Formats: sequence, structure tokens, C-alpha cells
Amino acid sequence: MNIIFMGTPDFAVPSLQALLEEGYNVTTVVTQPDRPKGRKRVLTPPPVKVEAEKHGIPVLQPEKLRQADSVEILRQLKPDLIVTAAYGQILPKAVLDLPKHGCINIHASLLPKYRGGAPIHHAVLRGEATTGVTIMYMAVGLDTGDMISRVELPIEDTDTTGTLFQKLSIAGSELLKRTLPDLLAGRIQAVAQNEADAIYSPNIRREDELIDWSRSAVEIWNQVRGLNPFPGAYTLWNGEVMKVWESANPKEATSRSFAEAPAPGTVLGSSEHGIEVMTGEGTLWLTHIQPAGKKAMPVSEFIRGVQIAAGTTFGSVGEDQP
Repeated sequence: MNIIFMGTPDFAVPSLQALLEEGYNVTTVVTQPDRPKGRKRVLTPPPVKVEAEKHGIPVLQPEKLRQADSVEILRQLKPDLIVTAAYGQILPKAVLDLPKHGCINIHASLLPKYRGGAPIHHAVLRGEATTGVTIMYMAVGLDTGDMISRVELPIEDTDTTGTLFQKLSIAGSELLKRTLPDLLAGRIQAVAQNEADAIYSPNIRREDELIDWSRSAVEIWNQVRGLNPFPGAYTLWNGEVMKVWESANPKEATSRSFAEAPAPGTVLGSSEHGIEVMTGEGTLWLTHIQPAGKKAMPVSEFIRGVQIAAGTTFGSVGEDQP
């Protein structure tokens, strides 16, 4: 049984480890090329490559998997099964047709919800109460293949995209362990996805990061935790970008009434507990921020040196700041 594993980020590492722990013969790992990272742009290998090299597994890093020479290399490896997890490239039909047991993908959502490249982000951004992992057969379409198995996880109020990333990576590896014996024995009854329920989750764009203070406090709170730890939500303060990394759960806050509600984005006050900001519905306490050119810090630390006066307005691109 020859298995090719395809994956790139930390999310995929536990699934590769699971295959090795269960004694499967992973003959080759395919991952993205090394990329420059950090301010110094140091060429850095993907986490999956690092893990593969620990076990002496040959690694392929094609820039484009669709290229004929890449497909031919995989054909010569004669895979019986290809397992992917957050690989980062769409597999062409020529690759999908290679293994006799097919190509399967460990996808971090409850399909058909949140197909695409950022399923964890979008589940939090939209305020979902549950998420999960689906193992599916890969097809030519984007995450459209028949579903093999799935596991559900609650999204806690304390969760961020970062914490769910870790939880789902482990859940996916455990699901893979449970699924493979039945799949390889031909005992799987895959289920087609309901196209009417499909929701796409494209990669996060810069405009998705900007806080629109006319939205409700709950929606902005979901945005902040949905973009933590990457790429981060932001607003403008004095015409410069200020990242907002954490905010208090508005569902737990005492509601306030106003004779005349301030405009959304207006700072109502600041203290060691945070910066209270008016939104389109309710107020939101920002608790962990990163002003332009500074490190990320709790508001309790920030206000020791800088005060944001009540009446200051956080704004959107193109808006003037007081």
C-alpha cells in the first residue's frame, strides 16, 4: 500500500503523524515550496516538509502540480491512495485518477458549508455554534466530492480561528485513523453533498479585515476572534492602522441606554478593562490592540502611556480622524 500525503501548514502535520503512527506506508510527501517569511524574509520550509524529513520521507515541492512533469513523477510513484490536508493547490484530474483508492481530503468544515480556502475563519466570522472536519473524496470541483466521514466540534465563545485551527487539526487526524480501515476495505458508503446548502469560504481579503463600526457588537466581536491570530482585524486611529486582537464578549456585557446614541466608532471611554466603543448595535470593549509601529499589548498596558479620549472616533478607510 503506497500512500502519498499532500499538505503544507501546521494543520496538516497531525494527519501525517497519524498515518505514520498507524503503520501506513507513506512513500512521498508533496508540499508547497519553501517561502520567505518574517521581516528578514528568511526562506522557510513548510511545517509538513519539516515533519516528513524527521522521518526520512522523500519530499516533492512543485510550484505547480498541474505541470506535466509533476504529474508524471506522481504517476511513476504508483500511489494506491493520496491523502491531502490543506495542501494549497487544486489537484488536476490527471492526479485524481492515479490511485485505485482515490484521493481523499481532510477538510476543516462540515461540508457542504464552507468550501474553499478559509473554512475556519469564515465559520467564526459568521458566528457559527458548531464546526468540524469532513473527509471527502476529491473531485474536479472545489471541495465538491462525496463525503466519507465527519466529526462535529462546538465553537466556544472563547475560541478564535487559532484555537479552532489546533482543535480541528487533531480532530482531523483522529477521524483519519478511524476512517481509513473501512475505506481501504471497501466498506465506505460515501454521501453526495447537497449543493443547495453549499457556502464558500474564500481566502481572507484585506477589506475583510477592516472593522465596520456600523455593524453590531456581536458581529465585530466575531470578526475580531475570526481573524485572530491571522491576519487580524483593524480600524483606523489618527489616520493610522490599529490592529484589534481581542475584545470582550458583548453577550456577557451589561446593556447601556443612551438618550442620544453616539455615532458608531465613537470611543465612550477607556480604563484598565479596555476601550469601550459604540457600534451599530451595543458597545464593544477592545481589550488587546496593536497601534501602528508598536507591539501587540493589552489595553491596560497601552493606556499607561497613551490616552484615547472619549469622543474620539475610530474610522474606516478614507474617513478623517479627530
